[in-house]
Amino acid sequence: MPTDRKQVLCVEDNPVNMLLVSRIVEAEGHELIKAEDGPTALSILEKMEPDIILLDINLPGIDGLELARRFKADERLSPIPLIATTAQVLVGDRERCLEAGCDDYLPKPLDIRKLREVMRTYLNDAPTE
Repeated sequence: MPTDRKQVLCVEDNPVNMLLVSRIVEAEGHELIKAEDGPTALSILEKMEPDIILLDINLPGIDGLELARRFKADERLSPIPLIATTAQVLVGDRERCLEAGCDDYLPKPLDIRKLREVMRTYLNDAPTE
């Protein structure tokens, strides 16, 4: 287990995906902060700076690409690793996410091993296996 608990903000409107992320984050020994939509994420980020953000791109209201642009334009938030999690897997979707400011891209359905690997990489955690 990591020696220090990190805060993971997950912006996800699908309860099944949120549950999956929740279990993975908790298994890694970190704290999950949940936001079901863009406005909730923005409100949370006014009060705190998580160690990493997992961002669904297909959100109601403010979509994930717009949120990514806002996060990366904010001097306080821009250093936080931003990982796109999306069912958008057509040619060019990965590039659009990266151009909007995401640091990495995970297609859905989420691959548990890949999510753990990406979180460990950006949180600088050693493997727990």
